[in-house]
Amino acid sequence: MTTTEPTPEIAVDPNAVNLTINGRPVAARKGELIIAAADRSGDYIPRFCYHPRMSPVGMCRQCLVEVEGPRGPMMVVSCMTPVAEGQVVRTETEQVKRAQEGIIELLLANHPLDCPVCDKGGECPLQDQAFSHGPGESRFIEEKRHYEKPIAISDLVLLDRERCILCDRCTRFADEVAGDALIHFTSRGNNTQVQTFPDEPFSSYFSGNTVQICPVGALTAQPYRFKARPWDLEKTESTCTTCSVGCRITLESSRDELLRYQGVDSDPVNHGWLCDKGRFNFESVKSDARLSNPLVRDGGSLVETSWSSALSTAASLIRSAVNAGGASRVAVLGGARGTNEDAHAWARLTSALGIDSVDAQLGDGLPADVLSYPQATIDEAARASTIILLAPDLKEELPILYLRLRDASEKKRSRILEFTAKESGLTRYAWKTVPYLPGTQPAVVASTLADAPISAQMATGSVVVVVGRSNLAESDEYTMAALDAVMTAHPNATVLPVLRRGNVRGALTVGLGRRDAVDILADAVNGEIDCLVLVGADPIGDCPDTELARRALAAIPNIIAIDTFATASSSKASVLLPAAAFGEKDGTTTNLEGRVTRLARKVTVNGTSRPDWMVALELADVLGHDLAMASVSDVHADLVSSNAAFASATRSALSAHPDGVVLEPVRSSSPSRVVPPAAERPGFGYRLVVGRKLYDNGRNVAESPSLAPLAPGSALHMHPLDLERLGAADGASVKVSGDRTSIVMDVKSDDSVQRGTVWAAWAQPGANIGELIDSTKWVNDVKVETL
Repeated sequence: MTTTEPTPEIAVDPNAVNLTINGRPVAARKGELIIAAADRSGDYIPRFCYHPRMSPVGMCRQCLVEVEGPRGPMMVVSCMTPVAEGQVVRTETEQVKRAQEGIIELLLANHPLDCPVCDKGGECPLQDQAFSHGPGESRFIEEKRHYEKPIAISDLVLLDRERCILCDRCTRFADEVAGDALIHFTSRGNNTQVQTFPDEPFSSYFSGNTVQICPVGALTAQPYRFKARPWDLEKTESTCTTCSVGCRITLESSRDELLRYQGVDSDPVNHGWLCDKGRFNFESVKSDARLSNPLVRDGGSLVETSWSSALSTAASLIRSAVNAGGASRVAVLGGARGTNEDAHAWARLTSALGIDSVDAQLGDGLPADVLSYPQATIDEAARASTIILLAPDLKEELPILYLRLRDASEKKRSRILEFTAKESGLTRYAWKTVPYLPGTQPAVVASTLADAPISAQMATGSVVVVVGRSNLAESDEYTMAALDAVMTAHPNATVLPVLRRGNVRGALTVGLGRRDAVDILADAVNGEIDCLVLVGADPIGDCPDTELARRALAAIPNIIAIDTFATASSSKASVLLPAAAFGEKDGTTTNLEGRVTRLARKVTVNGTSRPDWMVALELADVLGHDLAMASVSDVHADLVSSNAAFASATRSALSAHPDGVVLEPVRSSSPSRVVPPAAERPGFGYRLVVGRKLYDNGRNVAESPSLAPLAPGSALHMHPLDLERLGAADGASVKVSGDRTSIVMDVKSDDSVQRGTVWAAWAQPGANIGELIDSTKWVNDVKVETL
């Protein structure tokens, strides 16, 4: 007797939904909107208010479709109606077309027909749909509504209320995505309009996104206004390197001039959003202050020369230093500004010369071995059950990462546990915020994680530690010790390092992090460095210990600088070489999570500027070292073949994955560390905390006319009770003293600052807080006096 094998049951996906759109079967997911399912099936439904990254509101009614119901066909708003099993949807019936024509006619009743002078003309959804879905002519002959136009709602964004169709995109973005609900609808009925609050501008770091998502020309950007027509623009996709988040963007140019950047929706990274600094700093690329030709010091001044002469001089300076005392007499700082190929070429050159005094950071980051911990991606952080912040203010330093983590908190996917010396942009979204006095962070972290409610929360799922340098006036060893405390309490946690420079992770991974920059500068002060090469680095402007950097550069006989602008450091160079800027060279970059993406060249280099990799290869050739590479493709191929971390980042892989390829994890044992001492509360004075603001006096901002005025300027922030005890008025000038020197700053009352501490922003116009930072100290205390 034969037995029949039982037929295996086929698993049924409980979230699968099958429907029909325009006669074709479509597979969807439970909860998906009809408009989203139609987009995937290739059935375009016109829309104005709908945006896939924001909640639906059904404001414009342009996305009406016909759905079969119990009583026959009925009209529904597809951006508000979820799919259902067996649903029958039609998007092009006569009834639907008449409704859409009516909507367009009503929208155009008061909309000015000024397409020839509107920045949106040529890429305007209203213009396009007036042709594709409109009635062809209007029955309205009455006078249109008029408003004053345009009005500046911020330093960067202008509002034309006559053009606004009340789609609610800008107001939803400001509220839901940015968390800066600074624009909203005012009035009622026919008088409804978008406005800011009285005497309160739309001062959001993300305001440029509202311009990009506006479906008409109601919001325009001051830096791009009247610069070009969309059909005149040539576009190519690239990656923003303003910070290390690595947002995907398009570079758009006309007549060989960069005119704007637009966000690209990269699901693992930026979701299409950009911060205003990254969006508008294209102005610096075309600055008149750019270096255009090589300069060599002749007597007391720098004079123009040829590339061959400049490279020969640079090579002779390096050769003389090596011959006099060995490769240890030469140091290289920088490399995080450029591409992976730039960094790799310089890593190869320094290795060929035997130079070990190399660092891509400037004493303002974390040790390179932070990359040896188990790593997390941005997506993993935004999905983690618990996010532990041992980081700077992400809203100021890495704005799009701030948006991702804010979204995780707001949508209840994650709980944020924040350890901070000063309240940050994420404090209001944190599950718990634990303040600490600088110098006590490791102990505070360890004791907090031992609390039963905290332990219970960390046991609910994945834990991601977002770690970075939160205080430039405190040793980075405190942050690393705090990280070790987390890993001890929760060994399965993963780490997302938030080092801020655009390609700092790529530069460290290829080997530009062999020694600490502070130690290198200290060697220079002691007369142990004869030649310093600055690859896009400005120690005087970027090293927290300004006095150390200034003394170091004064003690070094010869400096070679490769940069886009003359800086406080590069102006002291014996040889100054002009470097190609962002948008002027091809290559790849690595963001903070280790994601490698492509960079594109869009415009011709300024003057005779050259990319950093080319300078390295040509300098190697003059020094007698053939690195066997002649093009950026050669450098990339050598990088992929010689560095295991980059093995998967081939050009073919990057072409197949526009969102990038994540580096292979390179595990290594953590080095033994010096345990930092627990710093006691200062007996007198205040503990100094130094962080960053989005807008500063860095070259990208300072050379962008639209951004430069936004830097807030130097000021000392103090808790209101401490300010009252000091006896100084808010805004008064005070004397701030460290062990080395004193500076005068304006003092501001700020209840986000802890009592017993003072906070100042780094790299701001005005008094330089770096004059008070001593990198040899674990923490820095200052005395504040009235004048």
